[in-house]
Amino acid sequence: MSRPDEHRVVHTLRTTAPARRLYELVARAEHWPAVFEPAVHVRILERDGGTERFRIWASVAGQVKTWTSRRTLDPDALRVTFRQERTQPPIASMGGSWEFRADGDGTEIVLTHDFAAVDEDALPALRAALDTNSEKELAALARLAERPYPVDELLFTFEDTLQVPSGGDAYAFIERSDLWPDRLPHVGKVTLTEESADGRSPVVQDMTMETVTADGSAHTTRSIRLCFPGEAIVYKQLVPPALLTGHSGAWLFDKDTVTARHTVAIDPTRIEEVLGEGTTVADARAYLRDALGANSRATLSHAAAAAADAGQTS
Repeated sequence: MSRPDEHRVVHTLRTTAPARRLYELVARAEHWPAVFEPAVHVRILERDGGTERFRIWASVAGQVKTWTSRRTLDPDALRVTFRQERTQPPIASMGGSWEFRADGDGTEIVLTHDFAAVDEDALPALRAALDTNSEKELAALARLAERPYPVDELLFTFEDTLQVPSGGDAYAFIERSDLWPDRLPHVGKVTLTEESADGRSPVVQDMTMETVTADGSAHTTRSIRLCFPGEAIVYKQLVPPALLTGHSGAWLFDKDTVTARHTVAIDPTRIEEVLGEGTTVADARAYLRDALGANSRATLSHAAAAAADAGQTS
């Protein structure tokens, strides 16, 4: 039941995509950073049958905000309901639902939010941010689901793991990306700004980087990175390479290993433009696995060498 001071807003979109495919994309929250522009990182906290809790970091009105949500998934009704358990100002409460209504040769997506602000003066900005992000999410969801390819061919994850002398020293190497132009041969320039942690949240970094892939192609990317000290550095590319509509990733640190993980969403309309006439989704998958994986493996190798040097001098 809605609170007396709660407001309701409904966003809808008609698409030719199948309702089941749309539902499954929304149900897989861990892939949202590669699908939805505002999403930066999702950390699953609990899963139990048709319910789950997760913490999400997302860009809202130019700032990275975080909250914890509980969701109920109903694959039979093609409905997902959600309620924020821990909010951030200006939000006092937030809940809602995703519904996917098959209609003739397409689907109507209905995204509903019930929300209250910490004060009435905050309502216009909150409503504007909600409208902007909801419209972006609906458009991105339909765009991916409408492609004439299985979603798992376009949206996929891969990773590489390397032994290192010290996960802590490797973390320090990855965190200081502002030093990468002097440390990594495939990095030409890095511009880095960051916001200090508040004791509970990770450090938020805004990083613009110029890189050169193995085939000599130059790319400029901008990413938001969340640094969880000694544990993980996760990132969301705000300006992904031309072949992609979305790219998120993570550096995961253990005592003596580091794993580089990538989740990518291929834009099939750009494949021939980027890779040449007659190339396919399979070619794009192989290219991305090689190109992104090679850069990550190079970074991991240099991080391992730096960790070894740190061990020798400590």
